Amino acid sequence: MTGAIGLACSSCASEESAEAAPEPAEATANLATEGETHIRNIRQLTSGGENAEAYWAFDGSRLIYQAKKPGAECDQIYIMDPETGDSQLVSTGEGRTTCSYFYPAGDQILYSSTHHHDAACPANPDFSLGYVWPIYDTYDVFVADIDGSNLRQLTTEDGYDAEATFSPTGDRIIFTSTRDGDLELYSMAPDGSDVQRLTDRIGYDGGAFYSPDGSKIIWRAHYPEPGPEADDYLALLEQGLIRPGELDIYVMDADGSNQRQVTDVGGASFAPYWHPDGDRILFSSNHHDEQGRDFDIYMINVDGTGLVRITRADGFDGFPVFSPDGGHLVFASNRNNGGTSDTNVFIAEWVEGG
Repeated sequence: MTGAIGLACSSCASEESAEAAPEPAEATANLATEGETHIRNIRQLTSGGENAEAYWAFDGSRLIYQAKKPGAECDQIYIMDPETGDSQLVSTGEGRTTCSYFYPAGDQILYSSTHHHDAACPANPDFSLGYVWPIYDTYDVFVADIDGSNLRQLTTEDGYDAEATFSPTGDRIIFTSTRDGDLELYSMAPDGSDVQRLTDRIGYDGGAFYSPDGSKIIWRAHYPEPGPEADDYLALLEQGLIRPGELDIYVMDADGSNQRQVTDVGGASFAPYWHPDGDRILFSSNHHDEQGRDFDIYMINVDGTGLVRITRADGFDGFPVFSPDGGHLVFASNRNNGGTSDTNVFIAEWVEGG
C-alpha cells in the first residue's frame, strides 16, 4: 500500500472532517476506454488531489480511503458513501497516514499513522536516488471507532509498521514491519497481541490481503539477487527507502506456509486483491509499457494462468477492489483529470466474462 503513485499526507486542519467530495456525475461513456469490457457505468467518486486505496466495508455499505486533498501536504483517511461520494475525515488530521481498512464487524477501522511522533508531515524521499518509496519508521498501526474516535495504538515496536488488513474471519490482522531489520509480513490478533512472522526472505514483502475465506494471503514482493542487487536494497532500506521497479504477486497459506509466485510478467506488479470467488486476483502492472509509466489493472488465476487486461486508459489505473458481492469494482485512476496529475477514485459495475 505504500505510495505507488506518490500519495502523501499532511497535517490537515480539523475542520476538514466535514469536507464532502462534490456529488459525482452520472456514469458517462467518456470515463471508459475502448476495450474495457469487464467494467461499465463508471462513476467518479472524488474530484481533485490524490485519492486512492479505497477499500469496502465487509457489508459493502461504505468505502475507506486515503487522500491528499487539494491544498493539503500529505494523506489523511476518509470514509465515503459509494452512492453519493460524500466523505468524512476519520484520521486525526495530523502526521501522515496510510493503509486504512475496516474491521469485519464494521464498527472499527484500521490505519497507520505518524501523528504520535510529529504533527507535521514527515520529509519526502530523496528522488535523486531515482524513483523510491519512503518507509517511514514512525508509522504505527492504530484502531479507531468508525467515526475516528477512541483511537488506540496496536503496534509499538521501533520501525515501520503499516499496510495492515483484516481477515474476513475476524481473527487476524496482517501487516508489514521492519521490526526484525527487513520488510517482512507479520500477523497479529485484533488487539495487537500474538504477533507471528510469516515471511523470511531478504526483500520487500507488503500489501497483503487475506482471501475471502481467510485461508490464503496474497501480497507483493521483490527478492533481490545476492550481491550488488541485495546490497543496494539493504543500503536503501537503511535510509528508509525502497526501489519499487520490480514487484511480483505471491500467494501463501494463512499460516505462512506454501509460499509461491503468481506473476512473472516483468515490471512492477502490485496492489493485488481477491475476486470474491477466491480463485482469481486483480492487480496493477506496468509490464506492458516499455517506459514503465503506464499502469493498468489485470486479472489472473491464483495458479498464475489466464492473464486478462481489465483497464486501458492512459496513465495510472490501480488499487482495484471488488465489492463483497463481486458486483462492483472500485479503483484509482488518472482518467478524466483534465491533464493534471490528479488521481481519483472511480466505481464501475463488473461484467463477468466481458
